[in-house]
Amino acid sequence: MKIFIGGDGGYDKHFAEIGKKFRTIDLAILENGQYDKNWAYIHMNPKEVLQAAQDLNAKKILPVHSSKFALSKHKWDNPLELITDYNKNININIITPIIGEEVNLKDNSQIFTKWWKNIK
Repeated sequence: MKIFIGGDGGYDKHFAEIGKKFRTIDLAILENGQYDKNWAYIHMNPKEVLQAAQDLNAKKILPVHSSKFALSKHKWDNPLELITDYNKNININIITPIIGEEVNLKDNSQIFTKWWKNIK
C-alpha cells in the first residue's frame, strides 16, 4: 500500500505534486483539526483536507488532530462534522475510528459510525 503521512502544514501545491508523482495513494493520513485562519501555514481546515486528498489521488483519508482536545476556537467535534458534511459531494472514503478502535486498512467494507454525535 502507498500511505501518505502528513504532518503539521498548510494546504499548498505540494499535495498535487506528490499526487502526480505517485499517481494513487491508498491512504492519506492528514491533519484535520486545531485550525484557525491565523494558522493557515501550519494546520489545514476540513475543506483543505479534502482538497489535499483529491490532489493526492487518495482512496481513503484518516483525519487526525481532531476530536481529542481543543487548542483552537472551534468546537472539539467541528472538524469531523465539517469534513463528513463537505465529503457528501466528493465521496472519498473517510476513516473515522473512535480512539482505540481497530482499523483494517485492507477492508474496504469496514464502516465507521459518527461516534462524536453521541458525545457531548
